[in-house]
Amino acid sequence: SPSEEVEDASEPTKRDRSHLENTLKLNEEKPADDVSGVLQRLRKIYHSSIKPLEHSYRYNELRQHEITDGEITSKPMVLFLGPWSVGKSSMINYLLGLDNTPYQLYTGAEPTTSEFTVIMHGPKLKTIEGIVMAADSARSFSPLEKFGQNFLEKLIGIEVPHKLLERVTFVDTPGIIENRKQQERGYPFNDVCQWFIDRADLIFVVFDPTKLDVGLELEMLFRQLKGRESQIRIILNKADSLATQELMRVYGALFWSLAPLINVTEPPRVYVSSFWPHDYHPETHRDLFLKEEISLLEDLNQVIENRMENKIAFIRQHAIRVRIHALLVDRYLQTYKDKMTFFSDGELVFRDIVEDPDRFFIFKSILAKTNVSKFDLPNREAYKDFFGINPITSFKLLSQQCSYMGGCFLEKIEKAITRELPDLLGSIGLGKKPNVLSCDVTGCGETPKNRYRKP
Repeated sequence: SPSEEVEDASEPTKRDRSHLENTLKLNEEKPADDVSGVLQRLRKIYHSSIKPLEHSYRYNELRQHEITDGEITSKPMVLFLGPWSVGKSSMINYLLGLDNTPYQLYTGAEPTTSEFTVIMHGPKLKTIEGIVMAADSARSFSPLEKFGQNFLEKLIGIEVPHKLLERVTFVDTPGIIENRKQQERGYPFNDVCQWFIDRADLIFVVFDPTKLDVGLELEMLFRQLKGRESQIRIILNKADSLATQELMRVYGALFWSLAPLINVTEPPRVYVSSFWPHDYHPETHRDLFLKEEISLLEDLNQVIENRMENKIAFIRQHAIRVRIHALLVDRYLQTYKDKMTFFSDGELVFRDIVEDPDRFFIFKSILAKTNVSKFDLPNREAYKDFFGINPITSFKLLSQQCSYMGGCFLEKIEKAITRELPDLLGSIGLGKKPNVLSCDVTGCGETPKNRYRKP
């Protein structure tokens, strides 16, 4: 490895870090924009308008995704994925300047990271056991308990007092080792990866010139990344270990192996550089590598700056799914009530409906009656499982989910989707501190353009 070659020299030269500090605005003294007011309003909308419907129709059992307060207030998350020993941990050490400190992540030529390591902000350097992280409901990691004790032993948190971590959390993952069976890990590796993928704001998939072969585990991983293409950035690391011609060949080979795995209209963004503190090898493309690195840092900065917009959009997307689920369960229940007579066997009647919902126009009627996109409809099979656990008779019709004081569940979630969340998004768009300037009070003059609201 390159580090061994330089051992003979007195000390490898370190690269200048000023571009890191400038691009990520680490030296700016101004307080980060105050988002607590927006978060407060977001939590309120979630608890009063979305959660009641979510609970009443047990949405969590369909999607296994309950939003905790920790998740609403959590920082953006950057996930590092890729084969073993491609430099994921070194890259995190480099971005945070942890090299040669007692807290640098362990790196080496053999597969070194066997844990999921969460690097987050804290007043002083310390390590937190996975079991403790999962038990603390204020953190957004409590849902990880469902993967069992074996997994929690492979989860570790490191708190570092670093300015960047005040605004973002990094997650380092065990490298993908192709010729190894899932069982050997002792916990559901793919499910855990999926959990992190679903919550990541940016996903760095790291490769190096010696590990471009795509095997089953990597293929599986890309299948899990479907639908998250806009969050993915591919990194060809250790690029200064190659001469120009070789680098071009490797770059081509990387695209060749990834092409069948990523079916999007435009190619994914690939960054080519060497993400570690040592100086680039002489006779390599220093300028190119530095520019690529700055582009990557700008990407990271963008995610930090847009974190509130992303959070509101995420909650709104969640609300849309909860609403569709409620409409579907309501429709199944209505159909069941219509088909039931005094003499029918409820069990058989309902089995008929679940086996062939299309015969009763359940999904079609939802599309016809409400502004639901067919791409947002859940899969029919999922409802067989769902009703296998939750008998249809345990639900109430939507029309009965109203109270004199609280109004109707459905109306409240619709108001959140069409008015409250877009308004909250608009209040950020004004570039003012939302908790200082409330649009309800001042009227705000011209309303900002909003990509979520229909004209």
